[in-house]
Amino acid sequence: MFGTDLLPAGLPLASLFGGFMEANLMGKGIVLIQLASSIVAAAIIIGKNQELSCVLRNSKRFLREFLAGRDVLDYYLLRKKGSPTSLELIYDRTCERMVKLLDPDMRRSVIGRQSDAVNAALSGREIELVRSTCEHTLEEEELRIENGMGLLATIVTASPMLGLLGTVWGVLDAFADMGSKGTVLLSVIAPAISSALVTTVVGLLVAIPSAIFYNNLAVKVRQLTTDMDGFSDELMGRIACEFQGRND
Repeated sequence: MFGTDLLPAGLPLASLFGGFMEANLMGKGIVLIQLASSIVAAAIIIGKNQELSCVLRNSKRFLREFLAGRDVLDYYLLRKKGSPTSLELIYDRTCERMVKLLDPDMRRSVIGRQSDAVNAALSGREIELVRSTCEHTLEEEELRIENGMGLLATIVTASPMLGLLGTVWGVLDAFADMGSKGTVLLSVIAPAISSALVTTVVGLLVAIPSAIFYNNLAVKVRQLTTDMDGFSDELMGRIACEFQGRND
């Protein structure tokens, strides 16, 4: 039904297709696995790039609005609630824990932005509880940001290794067939070796672009995690200055 005569002989695609059709069952199986891996890698790359670009954009917007506030709780109490970014989620959970640790009367004053809210204070132990919430949320968000990167790295690493396995297997079959036929003619052995090399070629075609995009995504992930680490330190520093200091 299919044949190499459907494609011009000089095209690399024709050589790949012809080699695939001549490959043994192991070689064909490996190529199909590699092609499926390339689809998965493409889906991760497209989805992750959109996700990270959106998070970076929203994080910059959040930082501008947060730094424009009068105090650490200003943005938390006055903004309209929506779908939070990673930084906002760290900020929201930290502020929520901090407000809950205040005594009921002071909590109402802080939420209502009353004048006596300036007397709100937390003990050193309560500050550490708030810090624990902040750090735990930070770790959760870093894991969420990195979700999918491990699978993409596995595809980058495994695709050429699978290709090498298919090639070695195919060459073994070719030499075994050559020994059973008792001939060393190039015209006999060349097609089998050519088909064995297909898995390595396909593996490299999958791994090389995947590795390039993986490195690009890894840079964005590092930028985001660095921003989150810096923001968490800034947030806890401001909380300590504005609340623990009043209790001393």
